[in-house]
Amino acid sequence: MKFDGVLFFPVTPFTAEGAVDTDLLKEHISSRLPFGPGAVFPACGTGEYHALSLEEVGTVVRAAVEVVAGKVPVVAGAGGPLGHALASARVAEEAGADALLVLPPYLVTGPTDGLVAYIEAVADASSLPVIVYHRGNAKFTAASMVRLAANPKVIGFKDGLGDVGLAQEIVSAVRATGREDFAFFNGLLTAELTQGAYRGLGIPLYSSAAFAMAPEIAKAYYDAYINGDEDRRNALLAGFYAPLVRLRDQTPGFGVSLIKAGLRLAGLPVGPVRPPLTDPTEDQVLELKAILAKGYELAGS
Repeated sequence: MKFDGVLFFPVTPFTAEGAVDTDLLKEHISSRLPFGPGAVFPACGTGEYHALSLEEVGTVVRAAVEVVAGKVPVVAGAGGPLGHALASARVAEEAGADALLVLPPYLVTGPTDGLVAYIEAVADASSLPVIVYHRGNAKFTAASMVRLAANPKVIGFKDGLGDVGLAQEIVSAVRATGREDFAFFNGLLTAELTQGAYRGLGIPLYSSAAFAMAPEIAKAYYDAYINGDEDRRNALLAGFYAPLVRLRDQTPGFGVSLIKAGLRLAGLPVGPVRPPLTDPTEDQVLELKAILAKGYELAGS
Protein backbone atom coordinates (compact mmCIF):
# COMPACT_ATOMS: atom_id res chain seq x y z
CA MET A 1 0.00 0.00 0.00
CA LYS A 2 1.47 3.34 -1.09
CA PHE A 3 1.26 6.47 1.04
CA ASP A 4 2.41 9.67 -0.65
CA GLY A 5 1.55 12.98 0.98
CA VAL A 6 0.27 14.36 4.26
CA LEU A 7 -1.69 11.77 6.23
CA PHE A 8 -5.12 13.31 6.81
CA PHE A 9 -6.97 12.58 10.07
CA PRO A 10 -10.47 14.08 9.75
CA VAL A 11 -12.59 15.11 12.71
CA THR A 12 -15.98 13.52 13.33
CA PRO A 13 -18.67 16.22 13.11
CA PHE A 14 -21.64 15.99 15.46
CA THR A 15 -25.10 17.50 15.09
CA ALA A 16 -26.73 19.66 17.76
CA GLU A 17 -28.44 16.48 18.98
CA GLY A 18 -25.09 14.71 19.31
CA ALA A 19 -25.34 12.35 16.33
CA VAL A 20 -22.64 11.88 13.69
CA ASP A 21 -23.26 14.40 10.91
CA THR A 22 -22.42 12.35 7.81
CA ASP A 23 -23.17 15.14 5.33
CA LEU A 24 -20.78 17.48 7.10
CA LEU A 25 -18.19 14.73 7.40
CA LYS A 26 -18.32 14.16 3.65
CA GLU A 27 -17.97 17.90 3.04
CA HIS A 28 -15.03 18.05 5.45
CA ILE A 29 -13.20 15.22 3.71
CA SER A 30 -14.01 16.20 0.13
CA SER A 31 -12.81 19.78 0.71
CA ARG A 32 -9.38 18.46 1.75
CA LEU A 33 -8.85 16.00 -1.11
CA PRO A 34 -7.69 18.70 -3.58
CA PHE A 35 -4.72 19.36 -1.26
CA GLY A 36 -3.33 15.89 -1.98
CA PRO A 37 -3.43 13.85 1.24
CA GLY A 38 -1.50 10.59 1.11
CA ALA A 39 -4.31 8.76 2.91
CA VAL A 40 -7.45 9.45 4.94
CA PHE A 41 -7.70 8.06 8.48
CA PRO A 42 -11.34 8.28 9.66
CA ALA A 43 -12.48 7.25 13.15
CA CYS A 44 -8.98 7.53 14.58
CA GLY A 45 -7.57 9.84 17.26
CA THR A 46 -8.56 13.16 15.71
CA GLY A 47 -11.90 11.59 14.79
CA GLU A 48 -12.59 10.78 18.48
CA TYR A 49 -12.59 7.00 18.05
CA HIS A 50 -12.57 6.74 21.85
CA ALA A 51 -16.04 8.32 21.95
CA LEU A 52 -17.69 6.49 19.02
CA SER A 53 -20.02 3.54 19.26
CA LEU A 54 -19.43 0.56 16.99
CA GLU A 55 -22.32 1.67 14.78
CA GLU A 56 -20.84 5.16 14.56
CA VAL A 57 -17.44 3.78 13.56
CA GLY A 58 -19.12 2.07 10.63
CA THR A 59 -21.02 5.23 9.73
CA VAL A 60 -17.87 7.37 9.75
CA VAL A 61 -15.76 4.91 7.76
CA ARG A 62 -18.51 4.30 5.22
CA ALA A 63 -18.90 8.05 4.61
CA ALA A 64 -15.14 8.46 4.18
CA VAL A 65 -14.93 5.56 1.72
CA GLU A 66 -17.80 6.99 -0.30
CA VAL A 67 -16.19 10.42 -0.62
CA VAL A 68 -12.63 9.25 -1.21
CA ALA A 69 -13.84 6.84 -3.92
CA GLY A 70 -10.52 5.04 -4.21
CA LYS A 71 -8.40 8.17 -4.79
CA VAL A 72 -6.20 7.41 -1.77
CA PRO A 73 -6.17 4.68 0.91
CA VAL A 74 -8.76 4.88 3.70
CA VAL A 75 -7.32 3.61 7.00
CA ALA A 76 -9.86 3.16 9.81
CA GLY A 77 -9.25 3.07 13.54
CA ALA A 78 -9.65 -0.13 15.56
CA GLY A 79 -8.63 -0.38 19.19
CA GLY A 80 -9.62 -0.12 22.82
CA PRO A 81 -11.20 -3.16 24.53
CA LEU A 82 -10.30 -6.24 22.53
CA GLY A 83 -13.91 -7.11 21.70
CA HIS A 84 -14.57 -3.58 20.45
CA ALA A 85 -11.33 -3.60 18.46
CA LEU A 86 -12.20 -6.87 16.73
CA ALA A 87 -15.73 -5.69 15.97
CA SER A 88 -14.41 -2.35 14.68
CA ALA A 89 -12.04 -4.19 12.35
CA ARG A 90 -14.94 -6.16 10.88
CA VAL A 91 -17.18 -3.11 10.60
CA ALA A 92 -14.40 -1.14 8.88
CA GLU A 93 -13.90 -3.94 6.37
CA GLU A 94 -17.63 -4.08 5.65
CA ALA A 95 -17.61 -0.29 5.19
CA GLY A 96 -14.91 -0.58 2.53
CA ALA A 97 -11.75 0.54 4.38
CA ASP A 98 -8.39 -0.36 2.87
CA ALA A 99 -6.48 -0.88 6.13
CA LEU A 100 -6.64 -0.45 9.91
CA LEU A 101 -4.69 1.68 12.36
CA VAL A 102 -4.59 -0.40 15.54
CA LEU A 103 -5.04 2.00 18.44
CA PRO A 104 -3.83 1.02 21.94
CA PRO A 105 -5.78 -1.35 24.21
CA TYR A 106 -8.10 0.15 26.77
CA LEU A 107 -6.78 1.05 30.26
CA VAL A 108 -4.42 -1.85 30.83
CA THR A 109 -0.73 -1.86 29.93
CA GLY A 110 0.30 -5.36 28.97
CA PRO A 111 3.73 -6.94 28.42
CA THR A 112 5.23 -7.00 24.95
CA ASP A 113 3.99 -10.52 24.24
CA GLY A 114 0.46 -9.41 25.07
CA LEU A 115 0.72 -6.38 22.78
CA VAL A 116 1.93 -8.56 19.93
CA ALA A 117 -1.01 -10.91 20.54
CA TYR A 118 -3.39 -7.93 20.55
CA ILE A 119 -2.14 -6.72 17.16
CA GLU A 120 -2.30 -10.22 15.72
CA ALA A 121 -5.86 -10.71 17.01
CA VAL A 122 -7.00 -7.50 15.31
CA ALA A 123 -5.16 -8.51 12.13
CA ASP A 124 -6.94 -11.88 12.19
CA ALA A 125 -10.36 -10.29 12.65
CA SER A 126 -10.59 -9.14 9.03
CA SER A 127 -8.79 -9.40 5.72
CA LEU A 128 -7.45 -5.84 6.07
CA PRO A 129 -3.76 -5.04 6.60
CA VAL A 130 -2.90 -3.24 9.85
CA ILE A 131 -0.62 -0.47 11.06
CA VAL A 132 0.77 -0.62 14.61
CA TYR A 133 0.32 2.49 16.77
CA HIS A 134 3.19 2.86 19.26
CA ARG A 135 1.96 4.85 22.30
CA GLY A 136 2.64 5.29 26.00
CA ASN A 137 0.30 2.44 26.96
CA ALA A 138 1.32 0.28 23.99
CA LYS A 139 5.12 0.30 23.84
CA PHE A 140 6.74 -2.03 21.33
CA THR A 141 10.36 -3.09 21.18
CA ALA A 142 12.52 -3.68 18.14
CA ALA A 143 12.25 -7.43 18.73
CA SER A 144 8.45 -7.33 18.97
CA MET A 145 8.20 -5.32 15.76
CA VAL A 146 10.42 -7.84 13.99
CA ARG A 147 7.98 -10.53 15.13
CA LEU A 148 5.04 -8.53 13.81
CA ALA A 149 6.84 -7.69 10.56
CA ALA A 150 6.97 -11.43 9.87
CA ASN A 151 3.20 -11.18 9.37
CA PRO A 152 2.56 -9.77 5.86
CA LYS A 153 -0.70 -8.24 7.09
CA VAL A 154 1.26 -5.87 9.36
CA ILE A 155 2.29 -3.11 6.95
CA GLY A 156 3.31 -0.17 9.08
CA PHE A 157 4.42 1.42 12.34
CA LYS A 158 3.23 4.78 13.66
CA ASP A 159 5.31 6.27 16.46
CA GLY A 160 3.31 8.29 18.97
CA LEU A 161 5.77 7.81 21.84
CA GLY A 162 8.62 10.14 20.91
CA ASP A 163 11.53 7.98 22.06
CA VAL A 164 13.78 8.65 19.07
CA GLY A 165 16.40 6.11 20.11
CA LEU A 166 13.82 3.34 20.30
CA ALA A 167 12.23 4.50 17.06
CA GLN A 168 15.60 4.25 15.33
CA GLU A 169 16.10 0.73 16.66
CA ILE A 170 12.69 -0.31 15.37
CA VAL A 171 13.22 1.20 11.92
CA SER A 172 16.62 -0.47 11.58
CA ALA A 173 15.39 -3.84 12.86
CA VAL A 174 12.35 -3.97 10.57
CA ARG A 175 14.38 -2.93 7.55
CA ALA A 176 16.86 -5.68 8.32
CA THR A 177 14.05 -8.21 7.83
CA GLY A 178 13.92 -7.30 4.16
CA ARG A 179 10.40 -5.85 4.28
CA GLU A 180 10.43 -3.20 1.55
CA ASP A 181 6.69 -2.57 1.76
CA PHE A 182 6.71 -1.52 5.42
CA ALA A 183 5.70 2.11 6.10
CA PHE A 184 6.90 4.25 9.02
CA PHE A 185 4.93 7.24 10.31
CA ASN A 186 5.58 10.03 12.79
CA GLY A 187 2.39 10.07 14.85
CA LEU A 188 3.30 12.57 17.57
CA LEU A 189 0.84 15.36 18.29
CA THR A 190 1.34 18.20 15.80
CA ALA A 191 3.93 16.04 14.07
CA GLU A 192 5.18 18.86 11.86
CA LEU A 193 7.11 20.17 14.86
CA THR A 194 9.25 17.02 15.05
CA GLN A 195 9.23 15.78 11.46
CA GLY A 196 12.62 17.23 10.61
CA ALA A 197 14.16 14.95 13.20
CA TYR A 198 12.01 11.96 12.25
CA ARG A 199 13.07 12.17 8.64
CA GLY A 200 16.61 11.63 9.86
CA LEU A 201 15.50 8.42 11.58
CA GLY A 202 14.16 7.01 8.33
CA ILE A 203 10.54 7.93 9.08
CA PRO A 204 9.48 10.09 6.12
CA LEU A 205 5.70 10.09 6.66
CA TYR A 206 3.71 11.95 9.28
CA SER A 207 0.13 12.38 10.41
CA SER A 208 -1.35 15.87 10.44
CA ALA A 209 -4.32 17.02 12.47
CA ALA A 210 -3.50 20.55 11.27
CA PHE A 211 -4.31 19.39 7.73
CA ALA A 212 -7.88 18.73 8.89
CA MET A 213 -8.17 22.29 10.21
CA ALA A 214 -6.09 24.35 7.77
CA PRO A 215 -5.02 22.34 4.71
CA GLU A 216 -3.51 25.39 3.01
CA ILE A 217 -1.05 25.83 5.87
CA ALA A 218 -0.33 22.11 6.25
CA LYS A 219 0.25 21.77 2.50
CA ALA A 220 2.60 24.77 2.50
CA TYR A 221 4.63 23.09 5.25
CA TYR A 222 4.62 19.74 3.46
CA ASP A 223 5.78 21.29 0.19
CA ALA A 224 8.61 23.09 1.99
CA TYR A 225 9.52 19.84 3.75
CA ILE A 226 9.57 17.80 0.54
CA ASN A 227 11.38 20.44 -1.51
CA GLY A 228 14.03 21.21 1.10
CA ASP A 229 12.93 24.83 1.53
CA GLU A 230 14.20 25.16 5.07
CA ASP A 231 13.63 28.91 5.32
CA ARG A 232 9.92 28.53 4.60
CA ARG A 233 9.59 25.39 6.71
CA ASN A 234 11.22 27.07 9.70
CA ALA A 235 9.11 30.20 9.26
CA LEU A 236 5.95 28.07 9.42
CA LEU A 237 7.29 26.20 12.44
CA ALA A 238 8.10 29.41 14.33
CA GLY A 239 5.07 31.43 13.27
CA PHE A 240 2.32 28.83 13.26
CA TYR A 241 3.14 25.38 14.60
CA ALA A 242 5.09 26.38 17.73
CA PRO A 243 2.37 28.82 18.93
CA LEU A 244 -0.27 26.21 18.13
CA VAL A 245 1.57 23.64 20.25
CA ARG A 246 1.87 26.10 23.15
CA LEU A 247 -1.88 26.69 23.02
CA ARG A 248 -2.54 22.96 22.63
CA ASP A 249 -0.52 22.17 25.73
CA GLN A 250 -2.63 24.43 27.93
CA THR A 251 -5.33 21.75 28.28
CA PRO A 252 -5.24 17.94 27.94
CA GLY A 253 -6.98 16.71 24.82
CA PHE A 254 -6.65 19.98 22.91
CA GLY A 255 -4.95 18.11 20.07
CA VAL A 256 -8.52 17.42 18.92
CA SER A 257 -10.46 20.29 20.51
CA LEU A 258 -8.48 23.04 18.79
CA ILE A 259 -8.87 21.39 15.39
CA LYS A 260 -12.64 21.39 15.76
CA ALA A 261 -12.56 24.98 17.01
CA GLY A 262 -10.50 26.00 13.99
CA LEU A 263 -12.98 24.35 11.65
CA ARG A 264 -15.84 26.20 13.34
CA LEU A 265 -13.92 29.47 12.89
CA ALA A 266 -13.67 28.65 9.18
CA GLY A 267 -17.44 28.24 8.96
CA LEU A 268 -17.73 24.46 9.14
CA PRO A 269 -20.10 23.72 12.06
CA VAL A 270 -18.56 20.42 13.16
CA GLY A 271 -20.00 20.65 16.65
CA PRO A 272 -18.23 20.17 19.99
CA VAL A 273 -15.94 17.41 21.15
CA ARG A 274 -17.40 14.59 23.22
CA PRO A 275 -16.44 13.97 26.87
CA PRO A 276 -13.96 13.54 28.38
CA LEU A 277 -12.51 16.15 26.00
CA THR A 278 -13.54 19.77 26.44
CA ASP A 279 -13.84 22.70 24.04
CA PRO A 280 -11.57 25.76 24.32
CA THR A 281 -12.64 28.92 26.11
CA GLU A 282 -13.52 32.12 24.26
CA ASP A 283 -10.06 33.54 25.01
CA GLN A 284 -8.39 30.40 23.69
CA VAL A 285 -10.49 30.54 20.52
CA LEU A 286 -9.37 34.13 19.98
CA GLU A 287 -5.75 33.05 20.43
CA LEU A 288 -6.29 30.23 17.94
CA LYS A 289 -7.81 32.69 15.46
CA ALA A 290 -4.68 34.85 15.63
CA ILE A 291 -2.41 31.83 15.20
CA LEU A 292 -4.37 30.71 12.15
CA ALA A 293 -4.22 34.21 10.64
CA LYS A 294 -0.44 34.18 10.94
CA GLY A 295 -0.29 30.69 9.47
CA TYR A 296 -2.33 31.72 6.42
CA GLU A 297 -0.10 34.77 5.99
CA LEU A 298 3.04 32.61 6.04
CA ALA A 299 1.45 30.08 3.68
CA GLY A 300 0.53 32.84 1.24
CA SER A 301 -3.14 31.91 1.40
